[in-house]
Amino acid sequence: MKVEPRQSLDHVLECAVTDNWSALMRAAKSGLIHIDYGFGPRDFIEYLKLWISTARGHWFLACEYWMSASEFHTSGIHFENGYKSDDLAHNLDWIMQHQDAFSLPPNLGRNGLIQIQTPTEAEVAAATVSLSEALDRVTESQAESSIA
Repeated sequence: MKVEPRQSLDHVLECAVTDNWSALMRAAKSGLIHIDYGFGPRDFIEYLKLWISTARGHWFLACEYWMSASEFHTSGIHFENGYKSDDLAHNLDWIMQHQDAFSLPPNLGRNGLIQIQTPTEAEVAAATVSLSEALDRVTESQAESSIA
């Protein structure tokens, strides 16, 4: 059996956002999205925030995802400022709950940041395929583990 290298968590998060680009950018033709994330115990990502800019210098919080609740927030995904995507919500929840299936970014003692520019149609299609393959690979791996 050939062991395939694990995809990086950064790449899978980027694919999830790119796959939902049109829902997040609404009518804007171009823009930037930042995925800002912070680490928690055992160097897993504890939270992430998606920031959207369609005009230079103006950023809006689209959503945030928290692994655990606190007195300030509940766990899970929360959309802000009128943004909403059921597909993104499902995919982010799935990815965040299965972080250990991916190659984690190094915890350098500071937040991580992924910047995504306006993708081409080919990049959106590639992200969709890559995301689907990553999710399928993890599902298959879990099925094999439960059989063994």
